[in-house]
Amino acid sequence: MNENINQDSINKALWDSCNIFRGTTDADDYIDLILTMLFLKYISDVWQDHYDGYKAQYDDTPELIEEMMKYERFALPKNASFYYLYEHRYEPDNGKRIDQALHAIEETNGTKFRDSGKSVFQDISFNTDRLGEDKQKNSILRYLLEVFAKPELNLKPSRVGTLDVIGNAYEYLIKNFAVSSGKKSGEFYTPPEVSDLIAELLEPQPGDSICDPTCGSGSLLIKCGNKVRTKFDSKNYALYGQEMNGSTWSRAKMNMFLHGEDNHKIEWGDTIRNPKLLDKNGDLMLFDIVAANPPFSVVQWGHEDAENDKFNRFRRGIPPKTKGDYAFILHMIETLKPKTGRMGVIVPHGVLFRGSTEAKIRQQLIDENLLDAVIGLPDKLFYGTGIPAVILIFKKEKVDDNVLFIDASHEFKPGKNQNQLSADNIAKIVATYKANENVDKYAYLASLKDIQDNDYNLNIPRYVDTFEEEKKIDLMAVHAEREQLKAHLASLEDEMTGYLAKLGFGNNAK
Repeated sequence: MNENINQDSINKALWDSCNIFRGTTDADDYIDLILTMLFLKYISDVWQDHYDGYKAQYDDTPELIEEMMKYERFALPKNASFYYLYEHRYEPDNGKRIDQALHAIEETNGTKFRDSGKSVFQDISFNTDRLGEDKQKNSILRYLLEVFAKPELNLKPSRVGTLDVIGNAYEYLIKNFAVSSGKKSGEFYTPPEVSDLIAELLEPQPGDSICDPTCGSGSLLIKCGNKVRTKFDSKNYALYGQEMNGSTWSRAKMNMFLHGEDNHKIEWGDTIRNPKLLDKNGDLMLFDIVAANPPFSVVQWGHEDAENDKFNRFRRGIPPKTKGDYAFILHMIETLKPKTGRMGVIVPHGVLFRGSTEAKIRQQLIDENLLDAVIGLPDKLFYGTGIPAVILIFKKEKVDDNVLFIDASHEFKPGKNQNQLSADNIAKIVATYKANENVDKYAYLASLKDIQDNDYNLNIPRYVDTFEEEKKIDLMAVHAEREQLKAHLASLEDEMTGYLAKLGFGNNAK
């Protein structure tokens, strides 16, 4: 392994590869081409590295080498390797060849790159006319293959070792596309520090089943899994997700693979209208942890079918037709295990205080003693929106009927366009949540009666008083300082008059 491998150099090489497409097509068109090429390069490097290792060990027995390669995480047909595509890059039809390679990988690996009857590569085509006419398209894809053949993007395990540089690079690309593309890409991506915070709050344990019903590119799920790996040195957990956007679902599948998360099930479809994570009886699966960043106040969420929902998710009330926040909350509540179930969901502040049906749902959830904490976050944390958000923590089994309110809205690391939560900000929130106590101007442990007295309104300023009284002004001190300044100004005026007189500019100058 090369000890000098540098994550930043890999990230930079990947981001520079975007220059090949800039000016030809929009980022939303080429993001999946870059991410898929990274995926193809990675599996080709892993395959080649392992093959070379076996060849060095069993050079005289090609049959044994072939047999050993059958135990790899995946199979890679010869004509589907990145190296095969690179060798033929000067020939016509690069786009068609790459698409054929992806199709061969999918066919050879059975269900590994397929879920819900959908292929990971189904919506991805390198042979698209969006890259221009055949000659231009062929040149662009040749340049892309040459960029990924650079030494910086040698992703062989013998070079990168056990470092998670591949998964980190994939996350880096997704994050940067979210930043540069605005709302369109940002709505499918939760900032990594927010995912870290939720994972810390929910404390995943070995043996946990973890679900994100609106999983986007899968980052939040991966963060939760990583907590089990790093804290307990265990891979004994299972990840589940569902994502309705086809391209984003594909990214989630590739993201899981690149992070070594083989024990996962990511379904494609609309979680509210058509939940796919079901048990053998056709009922909703139940999980130890459910965590999500659903789309804020989505208009078309499935109101028309909610009254007849066969899973009875909306028995506490049907959310408003034009605001689906509580639709996702109620779905998530229904998928929690009776004893160990705990849940973290990111929502807009309106969820805390809006009236009508939402008020009735909110009261029901509180009276059932499911709500554990309300955590206010700073504004400008999320890509594509500047509004502040809130994390709601729910638990199936609580030790009391209190709700902890935390106002973390004023503590963040400012950025040019986006704010961030620092490691210290996250540590303070987590420590406060675990302590479950009042902290002056930061946290308040509200009783059920406190909440009832506020008519079940959860608006954080009703509970956490962050008011800072202005310092009293000493008028006599201000007057004295003003007199000193006047005297000093008069002295300067006299001094200036003297200088002018010496220069012949005074009142008596001739």
